[in-house]
Amino acid sequence: MKQRLITGILAGALFVALTIVGGAYYTGLLILLALIGFTEYVRMNGIKPTHPSALIGYAGVLLFVLPWSSWDIEIPSMITIIWMLSFLLLAVTVIGKNQFTIDGSALMLLGVIYVGYGFSAMIDVRAIESHGLFWSFLSFGCIWASDVGAYFVGKAIGKRKLWPTISPNKTVEGALGGVALALIVAICFALASPEVVFVSKALVIGLVAAVAGQFGDLIQSAYKRVRSIKDTGNLLPGHGGVLDRCDSWIIVFPLLLLTELIPI
Repeated sequence: MKQRLITGILAGALFVALTIVGGAYYTGLLILLALIGFTEYVRMNGIKPTHPSALIGYAGVLLFVLPWSSWDIEIPSMITIIWMLSFLLLAVTVIGKNQFTIDGSALMLLGVIYVGYGFSAMIDVRAIESHGLFWSFLSFGCIWASDVGAYFVGKAIGKRKLWPTISPNKTVEGALGGVALALIVAICFALASPEVVFVSKALVIGLVAAVAGQFGDLIQSAYKRVRSIKDTGNLLPGHGGVLDRCDSWIIVFPLLLLTELIPI
């Protein structure tokens, strides 16, 4: 527990500091996390990181997360990138004479989108010229508040299991506590900066972040249960891997952008 607490404080402080600094430091950190996260995903699926399909996957992740616009480099549209990745991954099944199957191709493509676009969305939000730092901290604040609220309320009064076949320790009371605390944090952000976001919109963002964030956690729990593993990696002592820690982030940020709750 002590190791977990120390690691969490140090990693959290570094992440917050780099988020405030922004620019190449924040982007570089998220690119690194994306590559490590995709490596965890590849290994979870029993594929070596040097396998041709994995190398195509790494290229796809980089296409998503590298700051092409800041380098004045125009890349194909997202749908074009996804189609090309699909073609290349399917080509591997032919060249490899089905030693790598179409199921494996689908898994790799899913991983690229799941990890690549997830971290890309975080980079895009921080890069917003008008109040990018505010939108980033509002989103992270609601996600973290949901985690904290779910943990402590669940510990204190949690009785009814939320999804026992997926995550036996989570409770309905904890989930509702997480939503409540996320909404409180969202209101605080709105009251602190009314010129940036109205309370009503902040509440919607808080609700989406809490609910989608908890789903992100459950999605990763479900996948780990299928693969019979406890953690996706061991990057952070006591905390597991990147996908263990960022499972909510890579669901919430894309959703906030796609719904245009965060203007970009």
